[in-house]
Amino acid sequence: MHLRDADVRRYFTDGRRVSFILERRVAFEVLHGKLAPSEKSPYDAIDAQGGRWEVRSLSHRGVYFCPSYMVGSSRHFEEAGFMKKLDGIRGYVVADIESFPDVPYWEITSERVRAWWRGGKLGADSKISREKALELFSHSSE
Repeated sequence: MHLRDADVRRYFTDGRRVSFILERRVAFEVLHGKLAPSEKSPYDAIDAQGGRWEVRSLSHRGVYFCPSYMVGSSRHFEEAGFMKKLDGIRGYVVADIESFPDVPYWEITSERVRAWWRGGKLGADSKISREKALELFSHSSE
């Protein structure tokens, strides 16, 4: 396609842009499943056992675990909606897009995220910095 490396890197490290590709790769290759039936579904992918997963990007801005309708200008966090999100999914597959072209990922269960929330390890709106995410993910199996 004759694209400059810098342009490709800029695209693949922007969570808004790469999410469509990332969701497909995670659904098919990581979860061995399929995409959610609609872009409006409250989850992104379904694993081989029927579990629902959200796919999130870890970037220089960090990562959030609340529903996407709570993120952005003029939107606000609601704990009840966050808990409902956790109840409706098996977990999150978080991909480190900042490391592109190598993109490590972690499978984080909703129970783990709930424990982090209760333990005060997530921000007030469920967002954490990149540094905090890497710290928590390195201990996610404990």
